[in-house]
Amino acid sequence: MANHSPFFKATRISAAVAICIASNAWAQQNPTEITITDKLPARVSGFGDVPAQELPFSTTTFSSATLQDIGAQRTSDALHLDASVSDSYNSPAYWDMLSVRGFSLDNRYNYRREGMPISAETMIPMENKERIELLKGTSGIQAGTSSPGGLVNYVVKRAPTSAEQQIRNVTSGISQGNNRLIAADLGGRFGEISEFGYRFNLAHEDLDPYIKNANGKRDLVALAIDWRLKPGTVLDIEFEQSHREQVGINGYSLLGDQSSYNLPGTVDPRINLTRQSWSQPAIFEAMTGSIRLRQELAAGWQWTSQYGVQRLKTDDRLVFGLGADCLLTTGVCDRYATNGSFDLYDFRSENERRLMDVIQTELNGQSTLNGMRHDLTFGISRQRQLDRMPPTQSYNLITSGQGNVFTPFTVSPEPKYVTPNTNRNEYSTELSLKDRVHLTDATSLWAGMRHVSYDRSSIQNAAPDPNAAWPYSNRYPNPKSFSGSINVPWIGASTRQNGLMIYASHGHGVEQFVTPNNASYEATAGAQLGIGRSRQTEVGLRNIPPLNQLEWNVAVFEISRPFTHDIFNLAGNFNTRYVDGTETHQGLDLGAKWQAAQWKLGAQMQWMNAKISGVQQSPETVGSTPLNVPKFVLRGIAEYRYSTVPGLRTGIRMSHEGERRVTEDGSIQLPAWTTLDAIAHYDTKFNNMASTWTMGIDNVADKRYWRESPKQYAHYYLYPGAPRTIRAMVQFRL
Repeated sequence: MANHSPFFKATRISAAVAICIASNAWAQQNPTEITITDKLPARVSGFGDVPAQELPFSTTTFSSATLQDIGAQRTSDALHLDASVSDSYNSPAYWDMLSVRGFSLDNRYNYRREGMPISAETMIPMENKERIELLKGTSGIQAGTSSPGGLVNYVVKRAPTSAEQQIRNVTSGISQGNNRLIAADLGGRFGEISEFGYRFNLAHEDLDPYIKNANGKRDLVALAIDWRLKPGTVLDIEFEQSHREQVGINGYSLLGDQSSYNLPGTVDPRINLTRQSWSQPAIFEAMTGSIRLRQELAAGWQWTSQYGVQRLKTDDRLVFGLGADCLLTTGVCDRYATNGSFDLYDFRSENERRLMDVIQTELNGQSTLNGMRHDLTFGISRQRQLDRMPPTQSYNLITSGQGNVFTPFTVSPEPKYVTPNTNRNEYSTELSLKDRVHLTDATSLWAGMRHVSYDRSSIQNAAPDPNAAWPYSNRYPNPKSFSGSINVPWIGASTRQNGLMIYASHGHGVEQFVTPNNASYEATAGAQLGIGRSRQTEVGLRNIPPLNQLEWNVAVFEISRPFTHDIFNLAGNFNTRYVDGTETHQGLDLGAKWQAAQWKLGAQMQWMNAKISGVQQSPETVGSTPLNVPKFVLRGIAEYRYSTVPGLRTGIRMSHEGERRVTEDGSIQLPAWTTLDAIAHYDTKFNNMASTWTMGIDNVADKRYWRESPKQYAHYYLYPGAPRTIRAMVQFRL
């Protein structure tokens, strides 16, 4: 088992930081931090440099300053500032799994980096991200295949635009119990006419979180460079390589027998429930990069071509709980037993490899037709996504003992690599056209169409053991493939009247339904279930305020998509996934921000009515609310900057999520919860160096609560909220 990063050791980053500190001659003595901005304010929108407040749909941007303020270690830390985002089987030591507007994001299709598709089936570092952009709702026109909840785009830090700007930032911090971070951010320009620019990010963190026995470490090295070949021609190259290893964390569950469900009382969130002395960490290796050529053309047109590559390697390991005596006719498979006991499995899927290659080109500019100005964007892209799994994985029931929620336990490792994995191949070609028609100076008509041609296949990559006990039977998927094409339309309208922006839009999305590559699905494990179409209609109103004044927005939306659900066959002890019925979410988004003098206030809420209809396989779910979807979410923040102590600002952040359904019949509801976080920042000089000191207390009241209740693989899970944690960070700008 690897116990270090193959490309970067902590000693090396320490040396690099020391060199930076010693090399003060590199930097200008300027206490003001340089802010690097991109001319695209919301690249996730797909409409170029249109300001977010003019778009006929909802977007949110989280800047690098915000990421630093909240001590964001992962994507979910940032996105949870938005009321439309909640957890969706989001384990503390695994890749982010989130929902937007009540729909779970697909980690294979709903994430972008520099506007190009990536797989988010890995841990994505934050230190080299300039901002994170969130598009809410269907994203078919922007992304083709994607879940209807939303689209996330990472924008990486780039070189400063001016030769006078240099970046020499060193950050050190402690958080989440005893996590210890050190990072460096370096940027500048060089060359005879400053034609070359660079941005270099390094980070190392020793992971020792509030959850006991979940230790690990992570490293990052990232470089972005640009070359101004000639006026109007720029070549951008960037890459990042990251390594993370950490012992996994298992969720809790409902308690009961074959005829009952009970929601257990809240637990100590510091306990790593299933961790054993022999538990091995999951390891996530990722190399991601892109090259982009931007060429200014005549009459204001621009041509952009990009190539993106991603190579992921994962050793996925976890001792996890599932059911109680599930293999017995008297057992239960979707919850733990009434006395707190549960079956344990030794899961190991090592040397998983995921490969992504994307090439895309766009031509955008303005044209006048019939006396009206058109902002046009033509695009074409080709994408390849390959999953290369190990021939077999260990998905093995541990027979030396059971786990228990209430009492400590010890079992022996029992890895048996007899469960076949499934490889997947996906190829797609996409053609897109987007047009903003300026009917008047204040009114625009927006339209877009994306044509998606796809070719997808899956195949079992090892022979099963016909003599192995359940769930390792010999009924596994035969090679499956399908291909075709689909058109994804979108249309919108907007107008500015008396300082208000009024808009409406309607768009489609398409997504791929695949049975999880999990032995509990037996004959259908890894099988592809086809393509489904989702639809969203949104109507909104927002003001266009002057600086430092009240800014507000309101939006009403409806999203519908095919409903997917699992049915457990007790006699055969396996699950079957169905695409059956419709899931419809109707919601209201409200937001307001106000900044004046020393105060900054903000709040955002989402109210949602989600229903299931038209289900044939389990008609009892018709009219019910989807699981793990809160009806009401409220986020708020208040910040005060002190005039009597220059550089000092303090704030408090509130997060509230309402009740949500845990079981299909509604007999178990997860209680609503509210947490408060406090934070203080102090900007000052230390040895003539500008610095920012930050201290935060998350969950000030040390509230105990269940933060989410997902159902995965036909099993009910519960995840406790984090306890009170203290974090501190300092950044020096040399």
